[in-house]
Amino acid sequence: MNWQEFTALLVLATAMSFSPGPNTTLAAALAANHGLRRAMPFVCAVPVGWGVLLSLCALGLGALLLAVPLLGLAVKVTGVAYLLWLASKIARSRQLSEVDAEKMNVGFWQGAALQFVNIKAWMLALAIVSGWIAGRPDPGLRFAVVLPVMLAYAFASNLLYAWAGSLLREWLSGPGGTGRRLRGFNFVMAGVLVATALWMVTV
Repeated sequence: MNWQEFTALLVLATAMSFSPGPNTTLAAALAANHGLRRAMPFVCAVPVGWGVLLSLCALGLGALLLAVPLLGLAVKVTGVAYLLWLASKIARSRQLSEVDAEKMNVGFWQGAALQFVNIKAWMLALAIVSGWIAGRPDPGLRFAVVLPVMLAYAFASNLLYAWAGSLLREWLSGPGGTGRRLRGFNFVMAGVLVATALWMVTV
């Protein structure tokens, strides 16, 4: 892989990883509502789940998904339903709490599984496999370069959003923090998830 290809990979990784999406939205919401420590299992789960997804796409799962429209439709419908369910959970959260974090029901395994119904994750994985790995004379070597780079971006982007969310806890817990401010924040986060779900319907 030459430096031009590697630079293009970094540009794509930056644009896709740091733009708002289901993962970053949930990382911010979890940290804002329940603290950075509570959000860390999810933050760590994203690169693990996405790394497995990328690996499977490199082995041919992505081609199968494109070849069988019903499989793609199943992923899309499941993803939309799950995002709407998560949005409803976040929108109903009314109180900052460490002990009630499980009510959102988004831990390590849920975070890893989310990648398989996340259309944005699929699009990125398919783009990387088709643009940087598949059909090249050295696919194994390219995959060995691409995978750690993308895992680092997945971890860094979600950690950044979680850190930003944790910084809001003090403001959210101030006057009205368990009322208007928190409700407003959670409605915005839920709205991002709903908007993502609606976008998934159109792609």
